[in-house]
Amino acid sequence: MKKHLLLLAFFGLFILSCSDDDPVVDPGGEIPEPIEYTSGSADFTTYVALGNSLTAGFSDQALFIDGQDASYPNMLAGSFAEAGGGIFTIPYMSDNLGGMTVNGNPFAPNRLFLDFSSGSPIPTPVSGTGSTEALNKLSGSFNNMGVPGAKSYHLLAPGYGSVAGLQAGLANPYFVRFSSGETASVLGDALAQNPSFFTLWIGNNDVLGFAVSGGAGVDQTGNLEPATYGQNDISDPNYFGGVYNQILTLLTANGAGGVIANIPDVTKIPFFTTVPFAPLSPANPSFGPQIPALNEQFAQLNQVFQFLGVPERSITFNADSASPLVIKDESLPDLSAQITAVLAGGGLDVPTATILGMLYGQARQATAEDLVVFTSQTVIGQVNTEAFAMLQGLGVPAALAGQLSVNGVTYPMEDRWVLLPSEQQAVKTATEAYNQAIAAAAQAYDLAFVDMNTFYNTVESQGVPLADGSVVTDTYATGGGFSLDGVHPSPRGYALIANEFIKAIEAKYGATLPRVDPLAYTGLYIN
Repeated sequence: MKKHLLLLAFFGLFILSCSDDDPVVDPGGEIPEPIEYTSGSADFTTYVALGNSLTAGFSDQALFIDGQDASYPNMLAGSFAEAGGGIFTIPYMSDNLGGMTVNGNPFAPNRLFLDFSSGSPIPTPVSGTGSTEALNKLSGSFNNMGVPGAKSYHLLAPGYGSVAGLQAGLANPYFVRFSSGETASVLGDALAQNPSFFTLWIGNNDVLGFAVSGGAGVDQTGNLEPATYGQNDISDPNYFGGVYNQILTLLTANGAGGVIANIPDVTKIPFFTTVPFAPLSPANPSFGPQIPALNEQFAQLNQVFQFLGVPERSITFNADSASPLVIKDESLPDLSAQITAVLAGGGLDVPTATILGMLYGQARQATAEDLVVFTSQTVIGQVNTEAFAMLQGLGVPAALAGQLSVNGVTYPMEDRWVLLPSEQQAVKTATEAYNQAIAAAAQAYDLAFVDMNTFYNTVESQGVPLADGSVVTDTYATGGGFSLDGVHPSPRGYALIANEFIKAIEAKYGATLPRVDPLAYTGLYIN
């Protein structure tokens, strides 16, 4: 389904402004001068937005019609319409569920909502079967060229919207739906519209996949061959810089103006700040009564840690306060063999000593420096079925295998659930390098620049006050700035982002544009 938005007609839904035909009279009876909106030296006639899920309007783990309407490019287009902007078209999903299939097979889940049925609200996908099929291609061209999942170099990749390329993992189902053909690239389809103005916010995914996977990918710094990159890898900053400049060279070749934005520090978003490093409460009836027995069981292992000169790895649970998770720290030396030898030397049977060495060779309890990923809350305290099967395969009785397989308690949380300090540093280093390249590009191509990193820091540290006295923060679910996936903004968050773009455009091009009213957008969809 393709919808053309005649933004002048829908202008009142997207922005808060004064109309020349409906003047506002102040209490003193004065009629203020109407605001004359202008584009300055910019030309908004044909506006194209390039980017990833943040540009597409992704929210609550999904892309859906209402979220696409609440994308920051659509809000910008509404503002531009008051200063000569034209029609803004969007490659709409087929419904508001957000789920998508590829050749009938599930690819993307439905959007999230807060389910209160358990007594404690948890994010849960809405029910129903989404009607969006990636192979049902849309016709025409589109102004919102945001493609969820796209990394910087994907914008240049021919065939990124290829049906044939899907099976080989070389194409993106979201772009397959609206690409112009089998060999098309995102940037090529954007340039075909001869844009007079563009926004570009790309690069988040060049580091985000690594972060949200708990550092399960590879830091590819030093590797300039993207064909060897995995989905969760960090892109080489030098390669990123080259790609970014190539994109801008092509976008500005016909004299188009534009605004570009840098990358926020993803380690500060709710996905990494919501689940505490010490979530194991003694008040939990499934955990609290087990604490004395657990501490007794770990006492012998702790003595081994002391003997091996690593007392900081000792595992102890608190009876009067929350306890940290037990995690696997892959950055630590693996002491599996040493633990096994010491335990066996102390009289423990070799099979059991070997299993304990294997389980706790790189184990420790989490600290405040560790970031526990948002999705871990579904597995903490649960039996790890893979670990259970593995232990049974080693001959461990079912009862004991179950006791040794509790995630974060007796079985160390795997790396994908925790972003370690060393992994956080890799994320920060790459992000800083990307942002240096983006800032330099803004100067080199004489474009407006949005410091989105600083803006995100402001939302995180102090919040953004609104006209009604409320404050938008990054607190999960209640802060109003982020959606339920903990990564993407809420509609209100996108409204604040749109205003940051507008400020930058006004400063660079001398434009006067209406701002978006954040209060016209929800901070949380209520089902």
